[in-house]
Amino acid sequence: QVQLVESGGGLVQPGGSLRLSCAASGFSLDDYAIGWFRQAPGKEREGVSCISSSNGNTDYTDSVKGRFTASRDIAKNTVYLQMNSLKPEDTADYYCAANRAPTCYGWGLQDRYDYWGQGTQVTVSS
Repeated sequence: QVQLVESGGGLVQPGGSLRLSCAASGFSLDDYAIGWFRQAPGKEREGVSCISSSNGNTDYTDSVKGRFTASRDIAKNTVYLQMNSLKPEDTADYYCAANRAPTCYGWGLQDRYDYWGQGTQVTVSS
């Protein structure tokens, strides 16, 4: 059974850090690129980051470049999103999703993804 389970969300002050995890089961990260998306209250879901299946290359939306880092542990079949220098505008539900593709080409297109996690909430507030 294919499953993606996010964890690591929570409440953090502006400038703080969180690390989200996305544990995959039922498939291998060697075969699927993993995207991170987020949806803020009242807004559409948007792409945050992608990590490729072929070589672990990453890509980010402009608003998080230099602050967020995606990584993966193949042995644990888990992808991480390290989020530093968090801002109130980063507040959202964060989702990981799996796309059976070697690269992150077109990673922001949500209909390319085969599987989605249930999400984890991130709140950045003082």
